Amino acid sequence: MSGSNSHHNGYAIETVDLRRIYKLGDQEVHALRGINLQIASGQFVALKGRSGSGKTTLLNCLSGLDQPTDGSAILFGEEIGSWNERKLTAWRREQVGFIFQSLGLLPALSAYENVELILRMNKVRAKERHTATTECLALVGLTKWADHRPYEMSGGQQQRVAIARALANSPKLIIADEPTGELDSKTGREILSLFKRIVRERNMTMLMATHDSLVDDYVDQILHLQDGQIHRIEIPEAARLEQEQPTIVSAVEALSEEVPA
Repeated sequence: MSGSNSHHNGYAIETVDLRRIYKLGDQEVHALRGINLQIASGQFVALKGRSGSGKTTLLNCLSGLDQPTDGSAILFGEEIGSWNERKLTAWRREQVGFIFQSLGLLPALSAYENVELILRMNKVRAKERHTATTECLALVGLTKWADHRPYEMSGGQQQRVAIARALANSPKLIIADEPTGELDSKTGREILSLFKRIVRERNMTMLMATHDSLVDDYVDQILHLQDGQIHRIEIPEAARLEQEQPTIVSAVEALSEEVPA
């Protein structure tokens, strides 16, 4: 399947028979067994499955952190499997935001400096860096905490810094691996609600590996992985109701137009 055709179809993510085999001594571990996937732009998608089902491997192959053994990974119309490391690194810096359970915040830097760092690496000018960093911290509700270091913050606040950092370079794609894994359910809901708002407002695509049952109320679809394959695709009830809402509103508006004043 050609990249241009994929782009024309409007898919943010498309995989064709994606496979990843690891060699452990004489053994072969089939982490991904022919994944065929199409995710539209602007979707918030969860990957679920037991440990070892292939969730993290799939995220790594889709973000260019790992190379598939066979098959294609097409991101925004471009086949990234043939790219060299330099091109992949540049692409990740410019178009992908990462949020991990371990966060990876630098303890010596303030929230502001942690968020700004990716922009410095991308050689963004000082004035634009300041604007983008301030906007991202405001978006996650941390304006007043900009000068605080990670150890002075709660787990939820640290996660918000990590989200702001992932948004700083205005990525098209956000990859998150167990982002609510260490949070209590109240904070987890706040973070998931924030993710959903960001996806909608910025028209980003977000792919999140998770075990968290709370995600069902927030995501557009859930891909259930089992033994390196997509076992089932689920549209949660909350997403189904949201999709039906515009149709109901249109029907009511049409009826009101037909009723004479």
